[in-house]
Amino acid sequence: MNITASALSLNVEDVEASAAFLVEHFGFTLDGAADGYAGLSRPDAGMHLVYLRRGLATLPADQRDELARGQIVAFVVDDLEGELARLRAEGVEITMPLTVEEWGERAFQVRDPNGVVLQLVDWNG
Repeated sequence: MNITASALSLNVEDVEASAAFLVEHFGFTLDGAADGYAGLSRPDAGMHLVYLRRGLATLPADQRDELARGQIVAFVVDDLEGELARLRAEGVEITMPLTVEEWGERAFQVRDPNGVVLQLVDWNG
């Protein structure tokens, strides 16, 4: 197998709101959009994020009504404190304060308008 790209696809109620949040606060680019679909990327992220509207008929029936819950979309960053300050200054609610784990991970979390958890993290260990 030769994997040429990666994407995480999340079902949400309001595709446009989640896409706009990633563009505004995380510097993603909207690569494509249609009714119930938004594909986003950053050249440095190593993956694409796709938002699909819950109930979209093109989804398999057993996935159609599911919502993205319980996942954490994590981004490893160089300047964790700088990103925390920037997001606060932009009015983004910090839903988990900067936390240091015993294994060396430092992280904080925000949620997009659909409740998708976005975690910024670095490693000290």
